[in-house]
Amino acid sequence: MDREKQEIASVERRNFLKLAGTGSFTAAVVAGAAGMLWSDAAVAQTAKEERDREAAADHTMTLATAYVLGASRSYPIMQLDLKENIQNATNGKVYVKLAPGGQLGAGGALVQAVQGGTIQCAQHSLSNFAPFASAVDLINMPYFCGANQRFVNLVTSDAWKAEVHPKVEAAGFKALFYIVIDPRVVALRAGGGGPVLTPSDLEGVKFRVPGSKMLQQYYRMVGANPTPVAWGETPSAIKQGVADALDPSVGALFVFGFKDILSHVTFTQAVPDSQVYSMNLEWFNSLPGDVQEGIEFAGELTSHQNLAKVPSARAYAMAELAKANVEFHSLSDDQLAQWKEAGGFQRSEWDEFKVELAGSMDTFTKLEEAAGTRGKYFVHDA
Repeated sequence: MDREKQEIASVERRNFLKLAGTGSFTAAVVAGAAGMLWSDAAVAQTAKEERDREAAADHTMTLATAYVLGASRSYPIMQLDLKENIQNATNGKVYVKLAPGGQLGAGGALVQAVQGGTIQCAQHSLSNFAPFASAVDLINMPYFCGANQRFVNLVTSDAWKAEVHPKVEAAGFKALFYIVIDPRVVALRAGGGGPVLTPSDLEGVKFRVPGSKMLQQYYRMVGANPTPVAWGETPSAIKQGVADALDPSVGALFVFGFKDILSHVTFTQAVPDSQVYSMNLEWFNSLPGDVQEGIEFAGELTSHQNLAKVPSARAYAMAELAKANVEFHSLSDDQLAQWKEAGGFQRSEWDEFKVELAGSMDTFTKLEEAAGTRGKYFVHDA
């Protein structure tokens, strides 16, 4: 059986390299995602279909992400679905060339590439978007839209589109659609004690934070010791005890290989671990109207698929982390109230951020109402 697996793996590797070597990288990843690399006939058919689609298209869109295609099993960014939907919803007028797995960069580098027009579309976090369009950083305000439903309510609302999207477009971007992953969590390293159920449990804990001033202030308010660490250095910082805790979503913890170095994960629901697909606005505006409408409809289709995928992706990531003896904790209403009281957006410490990012307290109030008003989209909360 092992020999048979090795032979299949060898055939898959050979077919992948053959496709990629002839310039058909997108065909290679499409065939790989469909589990067809072991079949020479299926590989040839996929390569022909991709060649035919590319040749028939009027426009090519390079779509770049930081994630491998299989990541959607636990981190539902749906890149293959978006490619398919754009091609179909534009009646084949747009061919989407995939660049997954950080091939063209990740995070801020992808945002810059879209802004500069080097690539037409990319997936990245809203936190990485914030330096280019600061208003989107409002999502990092604790308990403003940490729960999945509040986040979806907010970013699909008329208020968000009226107040935030013009600022995004002024920076040269068009937000195609927002991706729900799940809220950030409190994840403790193995051997770091725990679990963390109330803010008092965070006292003295060295909490790894990204560059966001808001997240640093929040973890200080709830009793932790914020410790800025670059993302690439975070696994070693957690292993060595330079940091005791970190806060990505469960799906991200699994995708980035933290499962063997964690002990407890608590769902505090403070801030979303959210993503967006952004496009270069100048490129989008240069397209014919029917093609623009097709791309926007494809974004809506893929958004529906993303929302439906959230609970199953979470369940898979949790099951895999549980195999490594990671324990999960949901908060009672009383415990959740303690977190909101200690660091929630209603506190006066956040007023300067509200004015700076929203433009005024009145505008922030409109956005707050939008986050609390159920729109047409439903998503499961952790």
